[in-house]
Amino acid sequence: MKILLITVGKTDQQWLSEGISQYVERLTHFCQFEFQVIPDIRNTRSMDAGTQKLREGEQILKLLQPSDDVYLLDDKGREMTSPDMAQWLQKRMSQSTKRLVFIIGGPYGFSPDVYNRVPGRLSLSRMTFSHQMVRLIFVEQLYRAFAILNNLPYHHE
Repeated sequence: MKILLITVGKTDQQWLSEGISQYVERLTHFCQFEFQVIPDIRNTRSMDAGTQKLREGEQILKLLQPSDDVYLLDDKGREMTSPDMAQWLQKRMSQSTKRLVFIIGGPYGFSPDVYNRVPGRLSLSRMTFSHQMVRLIFVEQLYRAFAILNNLPYHHE
């Protein structure tokens, strides 16, 4: 199974980039993992949040294939514990999902078009995190799920 993480805008904090890189490297031991960054929308100072979300949404939707199993990382999504996420991931793998796609939106979230195309939503917390920090938190949780599935001494109950 291939896992794709789509994010909007580059990570501009070096410490976040370094953490993300560490977990991306670890993930490659368990799956084909790709981290795709959609470039920041230009001239956002002259547009409202809705327009920015629409433009970002157009770019996100271009990257999706009809057969993709896609989930938005969204504060209104389904919350899980780490062991629950591991079981959820195992189920996706056993269903022969070819490409599992996760999407982290920009600072204002997702456009209505993206919400309409992608009914699946997962939440990392009911708290709000910056869209850049979510990248690190998510790749760590994805690694943790694989560690649980492979009985590695990473996760402690």
